[in-house]
Amino acid sequence: MVTLTKSICWRTVVKSQDINGIGVVIYQKPASNSCYLERKTSEPHLCSEKDGSRFPWYASLDSCILPTASDETKNSPLLWPERLVKYTRIPYDSATTEKFDADTKYWKQVISDVHSNDFPVNLSSVRNVMDMNAGYGGFAAALVDQPLWVMNVVPIGQSDTLPVIFSRGLIGVYHDWCESFNTYPRTYDVLHMSDLLGSHTKRCDILDVAAEVDRILRPDRWFVLKDTMDMIKKMRPVFRSLHYETVVVKRQYLVATKSFWRPGASRSG
Repeated sequence: MVTLTKSICWRTVVKSQDINGIGVVIYQKPASNSCYLERKTSEPHLCSEKDGSRFPWYASLDSCILPTASDETKNSPLLWPERLVKYTRIPYDSATTEKFDADTKYWKQVISDVHSNDFPVNLSSVRNVMDMNAGYGGFAAALVDQPLWVMNVVPIGQSDTLPVIFSRGLIGVYHDWCESFNTYPRTYDVLHMSDLLGSHTKRCDILDVAAEVDRILRPDRWFVLKDTMDMIKKMRPVFRSLHYETVVVKRQYLVATKSFWRPGASRSG
């Protein structure tokens, strides 16, 4: 272990052992590339652009060290809450200040003008939200004044915006919505999906996506879909078949409220 940690320039910060012989070692990763460049042998070698994408989904483990960008340590994250609304350049990222600001402004306006006034969603009773296609995290940022937390999901096949989400001080993960999400059933109060299903129709059945939405969502809670009217017309009967109450808002949004009905339950009336 000593040889390995030395080869990747990790510094031993704490090393201790208790009376039972159980040891604890804390290592610190270097903040610059200087140690990597001063090694007698470049093994493992530094990664290059040819070593693959940062998108760690269905990707083999790299046997190289990802170097620190030259400006990474200079651009430390801003303090909260300024970092939530101000773009900080991320190494290797394709985002721009203009894209970031436009996304932030758009979702702030949508939350203010549409979600708060036209949706049958009681935000005061919401504990957690999942944004199933988070982009830059603008939807979550627009909800910052609400007493809830948002899980931001960056779907496979979309732009890799997770570093921007983390830089804003938000939480998030990668996921492929043609597969099950790693969470217990009935764990979220609101699932929000924006302009995502169209890119999935060639890879998986939208019925499977709807079933996963139903599994994750708590009863008497809401699924909000922003998409084309064609997609809304396809999804609305699916959720109605699961005994959701549905409403279409401004010909852009489908809001579906989950009931307590389950297969095999007796119908009332």
